[in-house]
Amino acid sequence: QVQLVESGGGSVQAGGSLRLSCVASGSTFSSNYIGWYRQAPGKQRVWVAGIDSGAKTNYADSVKGRFTISRDNAKNTVYLQMNSLKPEDTAVYYCRLVENSKNYWGQGTQVTVSS
Repeated sequence: QVQLVESGGGSVQAGGSLRLSCVASGSTFSSNYIGWYRQAPGKQRVWVAGIDSGAKTNYADSVKGRFTISRDNAKNTVYLQMNSLKPEDTAVYYCRLVENSKNYWGQGTQVTVSS
């Protein structure tokens, strides 16, 4: 059974940085696309960044140039380095893994950015 566990969230001031981690188990991790999403209070969950099995990355326009997604297949872990954080980045951040056309989500980690 595939399980995802996010960590690394917290509270920071605007301009600060955080690094989120998503550890996968029960998955052929290196073969799969992993995405980071976020959900702000009262809003829909939206895609933030993704990385495929070949380490090709892409980003939402709102985070391009500030966030970096990377993966360490030996550790079954995907990271989201978040720099120059803004109050509008405040949300619960989730990772998503797609395997055999099935979606798996972690429980989320809270990121709060104060002005």
